[in-house]
Amino acid sequence: MGRFEEMQAFVRTAEAQSFTAAAQRLGLSKSIVSQRVADLEARLGVRLINRTTRRLSLTEAGAGFLAGAERALAEAAEAEEQATRHGTELRGALRIAAPLSFALLHLQPAIFDFMNAHPSLEVHIDLDDRHLDLIGGGWDMALRIGRLPDSSLIARRLAPSHQVCCATQAYLDRHGTPLRPEDLERHECMLYSGAHRPDSWPFLIDGDWVPINVRGRLVTNNGDLILNSVLAGHGVALLPTFLVGCSIAQGQLVQVLADWPTKHAAIHAVYPPTRHLAARVRLFTDFLAGRIGKEPYWDQGLQLASSITPAKLSMPD
Repeated sequence: MGRFEEMQAFVRTAEAQSFTAAAQRLGLSKSIVSQRVADLEARLGVRLINRTTRRLSLTEAGAGFLAGAERALAEAAEAEEQATRHGTELRGALRIAAPLSFALLHLQPAIFDFMNAHPSLEVHIDLDDRHLDLIGGGWDMALRIGRLPDSSLIARRLAPSHQVCCATQAYLDRHGTPLRPEDLERHECMLYSGAHRPDSWPFLIDGDWVPINVRGRLVTNNGDLILNSVLAGHGVALLPTFLVGCSIAQGQLVQVLADWPTKHAAIHAVYPPTRHLAARVRLFTDFLAGRIGKEPYWDQGLQLASSITPAKLSMPD
């Protein structure tokens, strides 16, 4: 077995801390991956990975060897890309994980255009609002919306992510327009179960973040379902502008409580820390950032709290 395949098996196992996950990423059986790592250790004459029934961990020698092996694999991948690329043509597979609603509305058309520009490129995409394990799953990158928890992932900010309150004019005509955040307590609200506190909507009031307790009969983890419900006139929703910006611009929804800022975060592209950032990943991220723009196209025409300082807009922990 060649040294390249042995190093590849070792690096992927170290990243995923699992022979099974490494085998899935490499498209091999667990036994083959385990044997390649064992062959590498035998050739080097040193143990690289401690194996127990519960977990795998790198030995001191393994941790030292990992950095060099990663560099070697990265240089090999870059050499292959340069050799197979013709002009700006990209080859290979781009593996992306992304949240469902954002992907269908904004990522999908961008991917189609990028694939049309690079006909030799494959795109593998997994749509899930949960944060998938990039390293264990073998993803090249992911899109994350909201506050990023402390992690070893590398992040690039693509755009701001605002949220706004909205309802149909018909609903407001029947139930009245909320003039202050506290008025929401008397309205039917659509609750997103993926939030930390679905029934508590924070607003910046007189310089302080104030949680407003809301109620609603619809509780779901899908933003599209909430959007369809509010479009049907069932109540008030607090939704990201990338989801409702078009509906507000077209007059299907009315923005309310625009004078009171609410959740402000960001959309990031994130990458595994030890993964070589291939040209296809870099170029797609640049393409997506350019397409979105410094001021996202879905925010144009909305009343947003751009004059509030970022420190105030940042949500408290």
